[in-house]
Amino acid sequence: MIHTRRLTLAIGFTQTLAWATTYYIPATMALPAAAEFGVSRSVLVGGFSLGLLVCGAVSPLVGRRIEHHGGRHVLAIAPLVTALGLGGLAMCPNVACWYLAWVAIGIGMAMGLYDAAFGTIGRLLGASARPAIVGVTLMAGFASTIGWPSGTYLVAGFGWRAAVAMFAAVQVLVILPIILACVPDVTAENGVSAAVHTTLPPAPPPRAFFWLAAYLTLRSALNSAVFVHLLVLMQGLGFGLDTSVAAAALIGPAQVGARVIDWFMGRNLSPLLTAIIGGAVLPISVLALLLGLPAPIFTLGFGASNGVFTISRGTLPLYVFGPSGYAARVGKLAMPAMFASALAPTLIAPLVIAWPALWVMGLMGVVGFAILFCLLMLRR
Repeated sequence: MIHTRRLTLAIGFTQTLAWATTYYIPATMALPAAAEFGVSRSVLVGGFSLGLLVCGAVSPLVGRRIEHHGGRHVLAIAPLVTALGLGGLAMCPNVACWYLAWVAIGIGMAMGLYDAAFGTIGRLLGASARPAIVGVTLMAGFASTIGWPSGTYLVAGFGWRAAVAMFAAVQVLVILPIILACVPDVTAENGVSAAVHTTLPPAPPPRAFFWLAAYLTLRSALNSAVFVHLLVLMQGLGFGLDTSVAAAALIGPAQVGARVIDWFMGRNLSPLLTAIIGGAVLPISVLALLLGLPAPIFTLGFGASNGVFTISRGTLPLYVFGPSGYAARVGKLAMPAMFASALAPTLIAPLVIAWPALWVMGLMGVVGFAILFCLLMLRR
């Protein structure tokens, strides 16, 4: 018998640390590293984009591996690979080494972040995986709360190299032991692998995969563009820097708040209906900002919508396609989404420079409506 609460707590806690010690590194360490190497910050952020591209390219392979053999060994290898990459960052003498280290970190992220975690949970729990997935995203919503302050503190006190080395130690000394102790293998107890596949749903039409992939890809692209360019755009709309920063700080609490609501009320709604509600909040919040309403209305709406989206990454493939082949499908869906996350900030940057902020936000609103349209087509 699988202890669902123990599994949820273990994966939720390790996901929080895994995101905090990888995804949020550029925000706190790219600037001091760039100063040491004598290059611009954007050059080193390019290494992070490369890591996301590698993550997307590797994700389908990781998903198939989890589908056939379970996720315990994948989640256990992930912190070792990530620690190797982080160690490379800590010791790198030049920009080329920085990029090479991010290749290793990208592989580690593919094996150890949300998509691998969701695949592992789905492989273990089958159609009953939704509460565990919601619980994991609820805990991991605090990753930025840990990653940004801890990275800033460690860089200020010990330097960026020592900070990265400490993050590498967290991978091996904290994340790895918890995975080994608390995540079971699919064949370890009572034929778990067979239980996942006992009841197969009717095969959905192929277009369902297209609409789901389009939803995940467009939303991932929009999220990364907003997170990178939000402060510049809000100032372009006439908000002061202090107001923009204060409003942006509300995104994290709004994400967690939406996940808490889903935790208590989601059992009464289908994952698709929950995703549609979250998708509708996004363009409405953009419209509110364009109409001149206070900035926090947009950031609260964006954060709540993004909180629902994170849950949907794990629950929608399970709901639409069923548990059979779930882990492999999650990995396949992750590839275009990761590519979009890596490329969107760079592709939209010229528009942010050349266009009025009002036009750029309007474009994001149009993309928001396109995302909602994908969900409505998926429901059909």
